[in-house]
Amino acid sequence: MSAVVVVGAGIVGSSVAYHLARRGVPVTLLERAPVPAAGVTGDSFGWVRGSGGRWPGGARHLREYVLADFRRLEAELPHVAVRRTGSLSWAGTPDEDSQPGPGQFRIGRSDISALEPNLRRPPDHAIHTPSDAGVDPTALTRALVAAAGAHGATVFYETVVTSLQVTNGRVRGVLTSTGRHAAATVVLTAGTNVPRLCAPLSASADLAIAASPATLARVAAPPGLVKTVVARPEFEVREVREGELVLVVPHVEGTAAAMAQAAQDALQRVMAAFQGSDSCRLLGHRTSRRPMPAHGPVIGYATRDRSVYVAVMHSAITLAPTVGRLVADELVTGRPASELRRCRPRIH
Repeated sequence: MSAVVVVGAGIVGSSVAYHLARRGVPVTLLERAPVPAAGVTGDSFGWVRGSGGRWPGGARHLREYVLADFRRLEAELPHVAVRRTGSLSWAGTPDEDSQPGPGQFRIGRSDISALEPNLRRPPDHAIHTPSDAGVDPTALTRALVAAAGAHGATVFYETVVTSLQVTNGRVRGVLTSTGRHAAATVVLTAGTNVPRLCAPLSASADLAIAASPATLARVAAPPGLVKTVVARPEFEVREVREGELVLVVPHVEGTAAAMAQAAQDALQRVMAAFQGSDSCRLLGHRTSRRPMPAHGPVIGYATRDRSVYVAVMHSAITLAPTVGRLVADELVTGRPASELRRCRPRIH
């Protein structure tokens, strides 16, 4: 019997599986798609933020560990590449740009031009966060899964978890499209599917997890056209790898044609903002449904007998290395991690 079954090979599940396997725990990772990071993770912008932005609920108690955990992963996994470019952000009015947070700086036009020399019309002021970085979410997830396997984890793809297996009131594993997988503890990291899997339990956590649509476009571009993570009112864009940009597209409801037009419109705004962008072309776009817990990350046991553990959050790319480490530590030692105390699901 596997000690732990992890459901979902996105960035969070892969991080949990890796950190458990690295500590010698027998772990099985189940993924419904043929490859890891096939869902929301693969459609993520990949902006790693150690400060700034919104940190709802218990997320703000985790942010101080984010950058150190990414540095640790780089040391442990030689194929993980973090692009430490920093970020530039500005809003619609000077007043909205005037309050930098810890680790952020309000800079003027000349410094903005030095950081982003291809901007046609730099703003008068922007917020610069030097510690911000970007990652390729798919590559990072695959590296975590490969490393988990190297440490003894078992990974099953094209395996749809249909339900939890409950015997005498306790979860003993999961039932899947390819058979039963027994476990002492089941860790659910399957995003918006977690409430459905927990629903039949007689005593389980109150999981308020909405699905928020988000669209991302990939763009072929001259290498180095965008140097940092640029977040402005009209778009967010960064270079994910040399010659390829990733671009957040404002989501529109409607037909596929309407969404394609929205992606083209977003690309036109980027091209209008950056000189030397005439050769940019849209490679494709995809819409995913991100899990949005109502009160910040939901991380902890979902049943009183501790047979089911959940880990669902927005900003999963940023938080996954830290959360994977802390979850593994809780499961291995049996001691609650104080860093997660404000992330706990309420059990009724």
